Amino acid sequence: MTQPLDEGPFFHGTKADLREGDLLTPGFRSNYRPEIVMNHIYFTALRDGAGLAAELAAGAGEPRVYLVEPTGPFEDDPNVTDKKFPGNPTRSYHSTSALRIVGEVTDWTRLTPEALQGWRDRLAALAQHERGEIIN
Repeated sequence: MTQPLDEGPFFHGTKADLREGDLLTPGFRSNYRPEIVMNHIYFTALRDGAGLAAELAAGAGEPRVYLVEPTGPFEDDPNVTDKKFPGNPTRSYHSTSALRIVGEVTDWTRLTPEALQGWRDRLAALAQHERGEIIN
């Protein structure tokens, strides 16, 4: 028997208004490269990491962080693991299986408007110059 990658709890950040029991599934456009339809659903064991993803997510809704449970196997997110950071300090994962919404989390740290703009500027620079590859 193999050890699980992480015991959680797990979080997903989005601007979608979801309810307990809803499923998050792969097959939607990337928040960072909208021309790419994602084959995986992404999540993290860091509440504020999910908050950052929620604030950067595409759409006009309010950023939300959900407590989620994977419904199938998952693996380290190759977009940040080893490629950008040794190991998995962001505790980020992806799965081809759905994530079930367990509840909404409201005690995550919001970014200041300046910090959020800094993240958006960095992502825009990557998209314009490097076309930061997304491993899908």
